Amino acid sequence: MSERPTDALVAANAPLWRAATQHRFVKELGADTLPDAVFRRYLVQDFAFIEALANLLGNAVARAPMAAKRRLADFLAGVTGDESDYFERALAALGAAEAFEAPHRIARGETTERFCGLMKAVGERGTYGEMLAIIVAAEWVYLTWACACPLPRPRRFYLAEWIELHAVQGFADLVEWLRRELEREGAAASPRVRDRIGTLFRATLEFERDFFEAAYGPKPA
Repeated sequence: MSERPTDALVAANAPLWRAATQHRFVKELGADTLPDAVFRRYLVQDFAFIEALANLLGNAVARAPMAAKRRLADFLAGVTGDESDYFERALAALGAAEAFEAPHRIARGETTERFCGLMKAVGERGTYGEMLAIIVAAEWVYLTWACACPLPRPRRFYLAEWIELHAVQGFADLVEWLRRELEREGAAASPRVRDRIGTLFRATLEFERDFFEAAYGPKPA
């Protein structure tokens, strides 16, 4: 049986994939040993990231074939609905309610700024397949690390629910569908676009790794 194209993307970037899906951040999160200060820093930045992701999904809905629009729109509704409720409760519990109340005032870290910039550029000028390269890489990373988290879940609700949001069967089904969409688009794309898909997939893995690392704050000089 031949290797799926999306599996080939992971294999081609194996060190980066491991760095993102097995980062100490997700291991400490699953073990309930992650310091609140680290998770607070991460969650505030992730909330700033959500708007850029929602905009990218909106552009993907616009460029997707008709058969895919509803599934993507449902995904966008989940990002702006269920996840928004989680962010409100979790940020309040972490003493960062002001981030939810005034997200435009969040000071974006360097990694967040660059990642959001990439999503904005691809959302405005990229193909549907190029948008999917970013979306698939980001969501597949989260599914992978979340499913690897051990039971029982952390006692802190904001850690437990963050895992559960990304470890449920519905999310796994979504990631599988997104992978199939990317594979279909890649098969029909020109060599240039296929190369661009590979580049964007790799760049997203780099950003996911760096995003987790940034949660620990600047390294000592």
